[in-house]
Amino acid sequence: MTSSFPLGFRWGVATSAFQIEGATTADGRGPSIWDTFAAVPGAVAGGDTGEPAADHYHRWRADLALLGDLGVDSYRFSVSWPRIQPDGRHAERRGLDFYRRLVEALREKNIEPFLTLYHWDLPQALEDAGGWRSRDTASRFAEYAALVHEELGDVVDHWTTLNEPYPCAIAGYGEGRHAPGAREGHGALAAAHHLLLGHGLAVRAMRAQASPQHRFGIVLNQSPAVPVSDSAADAAAAARQDTLLRRQFTDPLFGGRYAPGLAAMFAGVSDFSFRHDGDLETIGVPLDYLGVNYYYRLHVADAPHREPDPALRTVADIGVDTTRLPEVPRTGMGWPVEPEGLTEALVGLHNRYPGLPPMYVTENGCVYADRSDFADYERISFLSEHIEAARTAAAAGVDLRGYFCWSLLDNFEWAHGYKHRFGLIHVDYTTQARTPRASYRWYRDHIAAERAR
Repeated sequence: MTSSFPLGFRWGVATSAFQIEGATTADGRGPSIWDTFAAVPGAVAGGDTGEPAADHYHRWRADLALLGDLGVDSYRFSVSWPRIQPDGRHAERRGLDFYRRLVEALREKNIEPFLTLYHWDLPQALEDAGGWRSRDTASRFAEYAALVHEELGDVVDHWTTLNEPYPCAIAGYGEGRHAPGAREGHGALAAAHHLLLGHGLAVRAMRAQASPQHRFGIVLNQSPAVPVSDSAADAAAAARQDTLLRRQFTDPLFGGRYAPGLAAMFAGVSDFSFRHDGDLETIGVPLDYLGVNYYYRLHVADAPHREPDPALRTVADIGVDTTRLPEVPRTGMGWPVEPEGLTEALVGLHNRYPGLPPMYVTENGCVYADRSDFADYERISFLSEHIEAARTAAAAGVDLRGYFCWSLLDNFEWAHGYKHRFGLIHVDYTTQARTPRASYRWYRDHIAAERAR
């Protein structure tokens, strides 16, 4: 390896509250949209719910011991909005105290906390009032962000507003695959906009009370769209996919405009009346970092709309089909393994948006079938190749500041339930026993080698 990562490059792992905490009714926590969604028959594989997950709420001390042994210097985690504001408005002291204990213990281990305010667990009370379709939810999010920041700002310096607004809006309000399970056109586009608006309002609210060392950012999933042929139709399909998944978010955040072509794509689906004067300025508030989650590229082809009538289309019906290329290897979830896509995503953002803030790879990981001896060599290969792809991006001029593996622990994998396991550490959901996989030891040794370079 030749080093192209900057001095102080951070090595970490990532988790999210709903996926690992369990204890969904403990200490005043209110229901989230994922609690409600998981209770719908057939919504989640196996009928799985957020109980018990990895029971991190009760076992966090042991999990932090494993985190310390891993040798990471940073830990990206999320706080549960309904644990802190069960009704989306009023604070629950026991929830705030839990995260203070967690963060103070991280500090004692010299592990930098990277706190995410929203990783998809909207309080159900706010969904009942319209959820992210409603502009008011953006205001409620800013109030929640200011509350958490005021309570924990003395022990947390890195503040992420949102994790992946695309799945929240499109999979949740457009495709029905994620909570709250809606299949809408206008509503999903409104949700995407209000998530970004809430982000901007939250950054402004936190900055108004921030200390100089505080840093604010957002995390976006990036799956570059690759046309399956050199035809103009497939190239146009890739552009549409890129607009929906990436530019719908990156252009307002970093380009000072709404994504060109978005309104034309959804003519007859939405009148975009949720856009108000001044929103772009709020959404485009300057940031200190951008987190990039990368798992795979999308191979796309032009296709007919599933619904001929534009007024009846969901937001996911854009005349695009994804296809499997037989020559591309796949993970246990069927996702293509293309480390070069990470380089492409990072360099592409760097080139498209002059003045882009420094970036972190905030999620990168994979699923493969477990062996009884937990020798997950496929995961080791996946992580090694993607770290080198990140190094290539840094060598190409990308201001890359860190890499976070997904995930520390096996967890509730959203609509897949407990079927798929991303963890460096295996979790027996019956006994809650933790067993580090070979990838845990590999990542520990890799971090040590990087620091010794």
